[in-house]
Amino acid sequence: MKAYLNPENNVLFAAILLFILVFGAGCSSTKYIADYQSIVKKVRIDSIDNAFEEEAYNYIQKDIRPASVIGINVVIYNIFNTKDGKYKTSNIKPLGTPPPILDSTLVEISRNQIEKFLKSKGYFNAVVKSEITIKKKRAKVVYTARQGQPFTVNKLNFEIADPSVKELYVSRKQEFTHLREGARFDDDSLSYERDQLQQLMRENGYFDFSKPYVKYTVDSNLNANKANVTLVVDNPDGKPAHERYHIGETKVIIAPDADGFRDTIVLNTRAFKDVRYTDLSGKFRRNPIVRYNFLSAPEQYDVRNEELTYDRMYELNVFKNVKIEYSKAGDSSKLVLPSIYLIPQKIMSNRVEGEVPFNGGTVGFNLSNTYSNNNLFRGAERFEFQVKGGLQSRIGQGSGLFSDIYQRDFSLSANLSVPRLMLPLITARPGRRGGMPHTIFSTSYVYALQKEAFRRRVFLNSVTYEFVESKSRYHSVTPFNLEYRFGNLLLDTSTVFGRQQFEANRYTINLLDRRNITLGIKYAYSLNANRLLENSSFVYMRANMDMAGNMLQLASKIGGAASNPKQEDYATLFGLPFNQYLRPEVDLRWYKYLGGERQLVTRLNAGIGYAYGNSIVLPFEKLFFAGGASGVRAWQARTLGPGNYNRGQRIADENSRKAFYGLDQLGDMRIEANLEYRYKLLNRFFGAKLKGAVFLDAGNIWNASSNSSAYSETYFDVKKLGKQIALGTGMGFRYDVQYFVFRFDMGLKLKDPQFSGSDQWVISKFLSGGKAFRDAYDKANSPDRYRFLQYNFGIGMPF
Repeated sequence: MKAYLNPENNVLFAAILLFILVFGAGCSSTKYIADYQSIVKKVRIDSIDNAFEEEAYNYIQKDIRPASVIGINVVIYNIFNTKDGKYKTSNIKPLGTPPPILDSTLVEISRNQIEKFLKSKGYFNAVVKSEITIKKKRAKVVYTARQGQPFTVNKLNFEIADPSVKELYVSRKQEFTHLREGARFDDDSLSYERDQLQQLMRENGYFDFSKPYVKYTVDSNLNANKANVTLVVDNPDGKPAHERYHIGETKVIIAPDADGFRDTIVLNTRAFKDVRYTDLSGKFRRNPIVRYNFLSAPEQYDVRNEELTYDRMYELNVFKNVKIEYSKAGDSSKLVLPSIYLIPQKIMSNRVEGEVPFNGGTVGFNLSNTYSNNNLFRGAERFEFQVKGGLQSRIGQGSGLFSDIYQRDFSLSANLSVPRLMLPLITARPGRRGGMPHTIFSTSYVYALQKEAFRRRVFLNSVTYEFVESKSRYHSVTPFNLEYRFGNLLLDTSTVFGRQQFEANRYTINLLDRRNITLGIKYAYSLNANRLLENSSFVYMRANMDMAGNMLQLASKIGGAASNPKQEDYATLFGLPFNQYLRPEVDLRWYKYLGGERQLVTRLNAGIGYAYGNSIVLPFEKLFFAGGASGVRAWQARTLGPGNYNRGQRIADENSRKAFYGLDQLGDMRIEANLEYRYKLLNRFFGAKLKGAVFLDAGNIWNASSNSSAYSETYFDVKKLGKQIALGTGMGFRYDVQYFVFRFDMGLKLKDPQFSGSDQWVISKFLSGGKAFRDAYDKANSPDRYRFLQYNFGIGMPF
């Protein structure tokens, strides 16, 4: 038997070897410390309520918290910050984390902090002791708590000097209070009550009210572990009551430029509707800016309106700094006079971007230039114009890097985003809830050329309304979406080869060669998109609905026009057949926080397209594909499915497989599921955090309509679902530089549905070498190559 060297197995072997070395090195830090020192290997807190254990652990000083079991942060630190068998004391590299050296002072501080924490939770008699054991320069610290019985609130009293304040608080406190008789005493509840009381007062005109007016007295000298709590609200010194204020004239002042205000400011001599608008830059119209000032006379002062004004002014995306100051009227009118100072940011910019998409056996190059103007019509309207071009080439076949360019793309696009809802015949109120609403006008032209296959052009035009119901709920409605597509078939159907390929791929070719028009509407809804960067537990959902052709079909029927789509006799608009379809899609995720910087993410992405009425198939651009950096990552995009489809068996000629690369593996529906565990690897890695991930992906695409394909194995069948699902696993790295994340994922195929029977479990081929398997596949599927491992580079998280 001849042995073969498999480079993919070498990668796996190297990864395992590195893991063993790292694990071994993690225990070797003791050789770098002095004889009198020890490294903390374990810290434990005993005899504490489970509900408080994790929070109590946070009071242990970070410098004595033990590293993780693997300790890779410490290993990296040891590599770069040791010399001559000792830790460096100077020229320390900011890589990794130093090992936790035992410090008895920090142990005592931690003990004291844990004891104070327990007392704040109502365990007034709590006592915490610490014990240190050292063996072979490895230390173990155990904190033992004697909590005692918790104190509860026996009676809750109020001493509020101002009757109006007392009446307001008593009438509204049930909306927020955590203070209740019989409940366990908790300092956090007292602090929360003070915060909420201040917020309530400032929402109701009490401009000068602050937290120092709120105090507590606690009497714990009762029997049976009970305490009386009295909430005290004092009046201002020398005044019989707290005063309520209303809004007077508001000044809105825009600085001359991004450098800010000069020493002297000359205000506008005229005020309109109690707003004195002064634009020292001369670049902004009054109404689009003043529209989002919610501090309006003669309304009562409400801190929520101040916060809302801050939010909306920043969301206009034309001001880099917003500051609101108040002065009081000189008379006894109880008026506060807001001054809103706005410093504009740079209005115009030009951004050039390039990327090199690299996936398995292909490499490409994309270059784009985007011009932006954030204030096109002097009303914070954002205009973007982009020119983008790219190409894609096959590699790894003994030819030059770009000798086999099979795809070229070019696009022009323009977008205008207006910060309000521009509704015909309707005057929409400025958005008080959620976030800034927008009306977006978009137009674009896309050109695509696939060598020896097709030339495709698409014009897209739309009007979209975006509005935020709340911080976590987002809506996007596109009542007008007009798309015009036309293509030219480059396949020569006059030859025997051409006719054979036309018959074998009639579905795809017809879609690419067809001229048609789409007039429809779109709707998108997302939940908790604002929390995607949080390391917490929540559910995220995004749902889309794309509908087209219904109004045109109704008008066609009312007009009496006859059509028979099955016989390619379509109803038309401007002489072109129009599309009619329904395409829903949903992306559902569950993010589970596991403590520290660990998180588990589960995801289900599903969508289906259904053509009806004036259409028998979906437009080409509306079809689904599987694989890629955000899908089943062990497959390159557009190389998985549909169903059990195998290119080598269905497209017998090598030239045809080249021509139809990326075109024949599309479908009417998609189901993908992902499971990913995320964790921190290195705290400091060249100035940023290095995080890791392991994942398991599953999914595929299918055809659902009887008009979609001539191949039965591509259709969705619940009974065959187990045989048609692809499985992949892998690991990845995320280099987090705070503002964005560089991502690298390596996916490994486990189960490949293009094969049959036990051959689907390609992982067995990978583990046994796989050369004979790959050679046979490459010969039957040339120029396609089989790859057990798929590498994906990207910016941002995959989901």
